[in-house]
Amino acid sequence: MIRSIGFILLAFLWQNTTIQAQGIEFFHGSWEEALAEAKAQDKPIFIDTYTTWCGPCKRMAKMVFTQQAVGDYYNENFVNVKIDMEKTEGLKFGKKYPVSAFPTLYFIDNNGKVLHKVKGAQPADKFVALGKFVASKIDKSKDFEKDYADGKRDPAFVLAYVKALNKSGKSSLKVANDYLKEQKDLTTPENLNFILAATTEADSRIFKLLIEHRDGITALNDAASVEKVIESACQKTAAKAIEFKSEDLHKEAKTKMKKNLPAKAANFAMHADLKFYQATENAKAYLKASNLFAKKEVKNNAAKLNTLATDLLTTFTENKKALKKAEQYAKKATENGGLFQYYQTYASILFLNGKNDKALAAAKKAFELTGKDRNAKDHIMQLIKKIEQKQKA
Repeated sequence: MIRSIGFILLAFLWQNTTIQAQGIEFFHGSWEEALAEAKAQDKPIFIDTYTTWCGPCKRMAKMVFTQQAVGDYYNENFVNVKIDMEKTEGLKFGKKYPVSAFPTLYFIDNNGKVLHKVKGAQPADKFVALGKFVASKIDKSKDFEKDYADGKRDPAFVLAYVKALNKSGKSSLKVANDYLKEQKDLTTPENLNFILAATTEADSRIFKLLIEHRDGITALNDAASVEKVIESACQKTAAKAIEFKSEDLHKEAKTKMKKNLPAKAANFAMHADLKFYQATENAKAYLKASNLFAKKEVKNNAAKLNTLATDLLTTFTENKKALKKAEQYAKKATENGGLFQYYQTYASILFLNGKNDKALAAAKKAFELTGKDRNAKDHIMQLIKKIEQKQKA
C-alpha cells in the first residue's frame, strides 16, 4: 500500500519539485561569441530556445537543466546556450534557425550547421540520451578506423584517433595501451602529452602512468590541466561504479582522489557516496552520507534540503528511517524557504508517514502559494483529495 501511494506522490513531485542547482552551465554572450567558444573548445552547441511565458520551458529549466547528471554530461560535451526568442538576440537567431514551438532544443555544430532539433520539454534521462545521440552523429573516430586497421601508427595519427574516440564517448583504452606498449621511452614530450590525452578512467594502467609521470606532464602543460584530468578520471570511475553496482570501483575512485588530489577528496567522496548509495539503494549508507552532506554543504539551503527530502522519498519509499529523515529535511526546507514546492514535498512525506492532518495543512499551504500556476494547482489539489480520502477511510 505504501509503495502504491508513493508512486502517486512521485508523479506530483516530478512536476513541481525544485532541484538543487548543480546542472548545466550556460554560456553568457552573443550567438557569434558562442560559436567562437565552441570552435575554441571543439564542441557542438546545445541551444534552449524559450520564452518567459512558456510553462514547459520553465519546468525544464527548473526540473531538468539543474540536475547534476544532466550538467555533468552537457557541460563536458557541449557549449550550452539559452536564447529568449522574444528578445533581440532571439529574433535574430530565429531568422536563420526557425522556431515554431517552445521549447525547441537545437543542436548545432561549431560551424553553424544544424545537427538535430527537438520540439518540447524532455525528462532528464531522455535529455541526456538525446545529447548522446547527437554526439554519435558527429563521431569523428570513424574517420580513423580503416587507416588504423591497416596498420597506421604514427604518433600524431594515434593521438588524434584517441582524442576522437574520447570525444565520441567510446573507449580509447585499447588503442592507447597498444601504442604505449610499443614506446621505449615514455618520458619524451610527445609521449607525456599522449598519456595526458589518453587518461580517461582512474581504474586503468594509463592513469597509473599519468601519476608516475605527473611532474613531467605538468611541466609541459600546467598543474590545473593535469588536476582536471585526474578529477575527471576519478569521476568516470565513480560513474562506472554506479553502472556496475561495484563497491570496489567506488572505493577506488575515492582512494585515488584522496591520494592524488587531497584538497578536493573529501568533497568528492561526499558527493560520490550520495550518488552511489542512492543508485544501489543502500538506505543505511545513504542516510549517513546525507547527514554529512546536510551538515557540510546543505545547512539551511531550502532548495538543497528539498532535494535531499525528495531523493529519500523517491529512492526509499518503504524505509521508515529514510522517510523520517526525509520529513525532517522537508520541514526544514519549508522553514527556510517559501516556495509551494517545499510544502508540497513536505505534505507528500507527511502523508506517507501517516500524519494526515499535518499533511493536509501543508498541502493547503502549498496550494495557497502556487499563485497563477494552474498546472501546479491541479496537481496539489489531487494530493489534497488523496489526503482527504485517507482521512475518511
